[in-house]
Amino acid sequence: MSNRPTGRSTGRPGPGRARLALALAALLGGGALTALPAQAAPAAADGLSVQYRTSAGGATADQTEPWLKVRNTGSSPVQLSQVKVRYYFKADSPSDTYRFACSWAVRGCSVVTGTFGTLGNPTATADRYLEIGFTQAAGTLAPGADTGDLQLRFHRANWQTLRQSDDYSFNGAQTSYANWDKVTAQLAGATVWGAAPEGNDPTDPTDPTDPPGGGQSLFDDFDYSSHTDPAISAHGWNVRANSGGPGVPGATWDPSKVTFVSAGGNSVMNLETSTAGTGASTTHTEVLTRATKFRNGTYAARVKFSDAPKSGPDGDHLVQTFFTINDLKAPMADDYAEYDFEYLPNGGWGEPANILYTTSWETYNPEPWQAVNQHSEQRRSYAGWHDLVVTIDDSAITYYVDGQHFGTHDAQYLPERPMSINFNQWLIDLNGQTSTAPRAFDQQVDYVLHVKDQVLTPAQVAAKVAGYRNAGTGFVDEVPAT
Repeated sequence: MSNRPTGRSTGRPGPGRARLALALAALLGGGALTALPAQAAPAAADGLSVQYRTSAGGATADQTEPWLKVRNTGSSPVQLSQVKVRYYFKADSPSDTYRFACSWAVRGCSVVTGTFGTLGNPTATADRYLEIGFTQAAGTLAPGADTGDLQLRFHRANWQTLRQSDDYSFNGAQTSYANWDKVTAQLAGATVWGAAPEGNDPTDPTDPTDPPGGGQSLFDDFDYSSHTDPAISAHGWNVRANSGGPGVPGATWDPSKVTFVSAGGNSVMNLETSTAGTGASTTHTEVLTRATKFRNGTYAARVKFSDAPKSGPDGDHLVQTFFTINDLKAPMADDYAEYDFEYLPNGGWGEPANILYTTSWETYNPEPWQAVNQHSEQRRSYAGWHDLVVTIDDSAITYYVDGQHFGTHDAQYLPERPMSINFNQWLIDLNGQTSTAPRAFDQQVDYVLHVKDQVLTPAQVAAKVAGYRNAGTGFVDEVPAT
């Protein structure tokens, strides 16, 4: 495959292409990785205070905007990943769900998390709470220091007006930062600041509406306004604009063709690829994490593949993908890794018709083409929505489609280095359709999930995603930087 990219999905071994066998000198022991490193308990002298202000002071608003600063009032550094702050409010209706967003933070929105929960003892001014946390990448807070601005907001999932004047933690008159004891702060599970609504000690066990427990996770339901939404970058994503492979020579990668639309009550990401039969008229799309920090664990996404273009003639050799990857440092470098779901609705790479590949890569050489990988395939249509799951532990790589086992690949293909998470849609070549009539193709993505160092079943993935959505959590990234 002469246009096989360096560090981009993907060129594919056909069934007649020989695969090279590489022997590893030693393999890691079997079994799922489930243990997470323990965190040290805080010193007894540790303490916190929380300052609050609001930038939306009306009795009603489109969204509530609690801005916070967390200060270390103790005598030793505080690990921010051990800090939880709760803002208490009354739901506008019992069935309402809410969405959290970080508009800006001094330490970066990518290290700030927000989840919703339901109080065990509702009061006249509170039956829900927003819990703010921090990932390990947030680092430490020195004695006497504060986090700086945490410009936070949340809204009803349907974007109807909400009433905040009856919320326990709201103070519309507080438009500059001041200590506020109607929010609580916990440090390593102990409440060290504030007073919760009566009968609701925040150290009580979390209620069933909180997201289910597990490893450090990345979750995104792609609730963005456009490819220029600043939250996309704040959440660690890059919408590709640079030139290069894979695919049709001369094609461009067009960020404006990444849009966000409603489908089935959820916001979904839409990747559009188009061509009029020439390289110059061809546009591809790709969205990927800027961080290469993902290795073992579970990866999942709900993706809509399409067999036919949304407009124009059919027949192009299209590739629709969900994959993880790191960079090839040299031809045949053995620390390269890539794990792909790739759907070809019109064939390509020697295939005459639709085919879904899953492929685990050890390494490759771009020129002359030489591939070391293992793949599984099904030759049938996969048009429509599909739940894609791949798990990587220290013994194998296992792929699932719609809860059914699709393929298991050998330990020799396990990753040696962390990877990024990617979605892209592109054309292999222009040989499948000779027309110069414009045509365009869509691939959609409902959500993406990664759980670090834990192998989940497809059912557990579905439960974890449902837990986030039921709690109104649209984005979280707890995965530490490498």
